[in-house]
Amino acid sequence: MQSSAAMPTTYSRTNPFQAKVLKNVNLNGAGSQKETRHIELSLQGSGLSYVPGDCLGIIPANDPQLVASLIEVMKWDADQPVIINKQGDTLPLQEALATYFEITLLSRKIVQQAAEFSDNEELHKLVAAENIDQLKAYVDGRDLLDLLQDFGPWKASGQDIVSLLRKMPPRLYSIASSIAANPEEVHLTIGAVRYITHGRERKGVCSVLCAERLPEGDTLPVFIQQNKHFNLPESTDQDIIMVGPGTGIAPFRSFIQERAVSGATGKSWLFFGDQHAATDFLYQDELEAYQKKGALTRLDAAFSRDSAAKVYVQHKMLESSKELFAWLNSGAYFYVCGDKQYMAKDVHNTLIDIIEQEGAMTREAAEAYLSAMQEQGRYQRDVY
Repeated sequence: MQSSAAMPTTYSRTNPFQAKVLKNVNLNGAGSQKETRHIELSLQGSGLSYVPGDCLGIIPANDPQLVASLIEVMKWDADQPVIINKQGDTLPLQEALATYFEITLLSRKIVQQAAEFSDNEELHKLVAAENIDQLKAYVDGRDLLDLLQDFGPWKASGQDIVSLLRKMPPRLYSIASSIAANPEEVHLTIGAVRYITHGRERKGVCSVLCAERLPEGDTLPVFIQQNKHFNLPESTDQDIIMVGPGTGIAPFRSFIQERAVSGATGKSWLFFGDQHAATDFLYQDELEAYQKKGALTRLDAAFSRDSAAKVYVQHKMLESSKELFAWLNSGAYFYVCGDKQYMAKDVHNTLIDIIEQEGAMTREAAEAYLSAMQEQGRYQRDVY
């Protein structure tokens, strides 16, 4: 009989690897409005590998205080076993709420189904077909605790409520390291999400777990998620332009490390942005060291709160529009990582402005130029 030690284990989304935390530090300086964690994890013994551009999936756990509040509001028994899936597996209620279910997001479906366990007139009015807009507005920014506090008393057991919930999805983060530069390690750059809405402080499930409850020596369940649409050029002599404000710097730290190890001859240009140069210039020393070594050709940084007029990465692009277009015209690859809602749109439109202006083209021709770059894989975005 073959011993189990000889059987290779394949780690994946359904069977994550318990990665040991080697380092967990705040990259922001004292007085910053932000908290950005730099986390180094060991992949030793996992057999896991990745390429620059890939993501690391994390299976997070919910905030213990939020779980305790849910149990307290509903006067549930924390140790009561509940069925968590179609296979009939059970967990104690507290553990199920902490590790298995999504409790920080509401859907219209959850609210509609929960209405069956309450006689609250307001709730029944909210889920009526004609009030769909009010229901949409209600679920936005609220969680399970809000629902249970707002519309009691409930005729629902812990089992009734968990049966309405979906399984907690993994969180994906751009990998911030090159395995060639850091063998058997993976690094992450994670901004802690905290905000107040509907009268309560809210915390990002995974980002605040990493910021508040992940000491060195602990483990985190992880897996590698390939990202086939965000990769370095195959040839190391191609020039690259990278736009990554805030935590959008993560994959570009990976790109720069990889190109430093491989001795790439192509030029590289990074645009970074954040609030204040003094407290928010993530990886400043590292980036400047790479610049001295020649692994990073050019570094332009924009700090939006250091001047009367807000300066963003797209303003820095415009300041160097002639040179930027020359790089593009010589075949440079252009990468954007970060906020989809505002930054990526602004960068996209600025890029078209630069092509139009410096290439002396019509707007349509400039858009066609950028579309052609996209088709050639020379314009890649990793936005969220």
